[in-house]
Amino acid sequence: MTGRKPEGTLRQGWTTGACAVAAAVAAFEALATGRFPDPVTIRLPKGQTPSFSLSRAETDGVRATAGIIKDAGDDPDVTHGAEIVVSAEAGEAGSGITFAAGDGVGTVTLPGLPLAVGEPAINPAPRAIIADNLAAAAERLGRAADLNLTISIPGGEEMAAKTMNGRLGIKGGLSVLGTTGIVIPYSCASWIHSIHRGIDVARANGIRHVAAATGSTSEAAVRDLYGLPEEALIDMGDFAGGMLKYLRAHPVERLTLAGGFAKLVKLAQGHMDLHSSRSSVDFGRLAETLEAVGGGADALSRARAANTAMEVLEIAAAEGLPIADRVAAGAREVAMAALSGGTELEVMVFDRRGQRVGHAG
Repeated sequence: MTGRKPEGTLRQGWTTGACAVAAAVAAFEALATGRFPDPVTIRLPKGQTPSFSLSRAETDGVRATAGIIKDAGDDPDVTHGAEIVVSAEAGEAGSGITFAAGDGVGTVTLPGLPLAVGEPAINPAPRAIIADNLAAAAERLGRAADLNLTISIPGGEEMAAKTMNGRLGIKGGLSVLGTTGIVIPYSCASWIHSIHRGIDVARANGIRHVAAATGSTSEAAVRDLYGLPEEALIDMGDFAGGMLKYLRAHPVERLTLAGGFAKLVKLAQGHMDLHSSRSSVDFGRLAETLEAVGGGADALSRARAANTAMEVLEIAAAEGLPIADRVAAGAREVAMAALSGGTELEVMVFDRRGQRVGHAG
């Protein structure tokens, strides 16, 4: 997720899962009656009953296909504007609902996700919401919901390249996600979901050393340093707290936490959300850190007046003072408290060129 959260009230949107529910209900009704409901209304787990207009409605009496254009509201969602398409065909009596991945929907290829290897990447929550809504439609239509559903997202494979799906072992396209059906703008729920699933995949594949990084530069540096496979890399971003909390309950043997100087200064100062809009560097405390490693009066004065953490790092570097090591040690102490033992932890600080400037653990 990129970009700064806009000011003012933000419009909520709908998940890919909610759109798939609506398309599935519309396709089922068309299969049963020959007519597509447009708009089509569904019920979400918290009781909301949104209605969706159809972007496509096609049937030949054997197969019915409906599409919904996803509206993610004011969230910078990679799938905003994508078409979620569901095709329905009658299944054998008593077979219930089966799911298949169509164009642009991925397939699970690694263990550790809440779906078996080989399954379409349609998460359990959307599957359950689809099943509930189709059961209600079946009662209304007087026809059993024994259906073969194929979910597609045209262009989804290209969109998936902008997500963490490949790292999670989801190949060929996007995942159909959403536990509530509602997208809360800038909640970053999908990013945190990917962090958790990344840890699950690493554990399930026997990876004992995991590296979590705040950005691409530090991730590439620590990957090259240790020769780590893709499945061992966690794109933590700003969500140190969310990652550490999950690791506390789902530990790995060894964790390397890597990041830029400013991000890890914030972690060392006790912040668990490292985004610039939700935490900031305390330059007074950073000056105290500089003093602890031997900074003189002039250096401390300039550090307190600094505009960026990187400026303080440069002040320390000019005097040969190991401030990044001290910051790494502080970040490690905070992270160890959050992990509460069970994981061997090291922290590495990198500059903008990917050079390691600090280390602890």
